[in-house]
Amino acid sequence: MTTVARLVLGGVLIAAGGLKIGNPADSVVAVKAYQLLPESVAVPVGYALPILEIVVGLLLVVGLLTRVAGVIAGVLMFAFVFGIAWAWANGLRIDCGCFGGGGQLAAGQEPAYLLDIVRDFGLVLLAAWAVRFPPGRFALDGALGLEGGRRDDEEDER
Repeated sequence: MTTVARLVLGGVLIAAGGLKIGNPADSVVAVKAYQLLPESVAVPVGYALPILEIVVGLLLVVGLLTRVAGVIAGVLMFAFVFGIAWAWANGLRIDCGCFGGGGQLAAGQEPAYLLDIVRDFGLVLLAAWAVRFPPGRFALDGALGLEGGRRDDEEDER
């Protein structure tokens, strides 16, 4: 289960960051659309977010520094849940920008806040699992003896 949690969470982060990294200005627009951060903070966050998502995603996929990557991923996902809930509660009509794009929705488009919140909260739970039960099968942590890496037969017992 830990391996699945790492791979799903890492894959989602890599995809999200990969779709944003080619056009970081869109990521900045998406961060600003939430109206949570002052512009002086929103701009660097918007530029850094795709890079952070890709790096954390890669760490999870290869199982390196699994607990640290899991904590960062969980905090990111919880921040996304909070941001989407904030937008919804404040009547903002924005695209979450989770997988590129972002900003104000066009006329006639409806936000999918509930679906976005449920998805991201599910990813928070996967991050919590990866933190609680690292590193799982085929993780570099185990191969390198980091973070008390488990043997495969101990993983099978779970």
